[in-house]
Amino acid sequence: MYYCCSDLHGCYDRYRKLLAEIDLRDEDTLFVLGDVVDRGPQTMELLLDMMERINVIPILGNHEYMAIQVLRGLLQEVTEENLPGFGDTVEMLSHWVNDGGRETLTAFQQLDREQQDAVLDYLTEFSLYEEVEAGGRSFVLVHAGLMHFSEGRPLEDYAPHELIFEQADYGRRYFSHRTLVTGHIPTRLIGENPRPDRIYRNLGHIALDCGCVYGGMLGAICLDTGEEFYV
Repeated sequence: MYYCCSDLHGCYDRYRKLLAEIDLRDEDTLFVLGDVVDRGPQTMELLLDMMERINVIPILGNHEYMAIQVLRGLLQEVTEENLPGFGDTVEMLSHWVNDGGRETLTAFQQLDREQQDAVLDYLTEFSLYEEVEAGGRSFVLVHAGLMHFSEGRPLEDYAPHELIFEQADYGRRYFSHRTLVTGHIPTRLIGENPRPDRIYRNLGHIALDCGCVYGGMLGAICLDTGEEFYV
């Protein structure tokens, strides 16, 4: 079975409860559609758990993207050659911390250097998108949306910022024969959504961010059956 969730934001305890709720087996796959890190209290516990599970497949979100840029810059040795670019790292650090990165940075600093390298390597391995066939249907999985979309445009042609920053237009059907699965925007903020903090499905969309870190739910869906799960 194929399952999807998104925007865990350091909510490790709910993530573990979700794994139990869906009864994730070794032969199943869980796609996590980005924003694993930041805002919540247990980002590192969450990342270290996911790193040990070969059937949990992470997709890059905007918060991972920011974390990678900052942490990579902070870990490199400052030399005369890279000193001019260090100011960019400081600027990105300020932006990231103000956007929920403080918790992640604090937890990252408490790891030893070997663990830090392993976590950073793991973050850089997050995929930009996934394509899944399940239950006789085709799905495209990205964190936020498809900026500058056209149906004939190959997914590999999209740059990272086109997939992780700009939310999907939930009033628009993107694909004729595929379903677009996204996170990024809490479903309580989708105006036409009759079920705030629940998974939103309409016009070829499945929106998964049920506002877990904001006091909402952590939701997941089985792509094979359409069954929804909540913690």
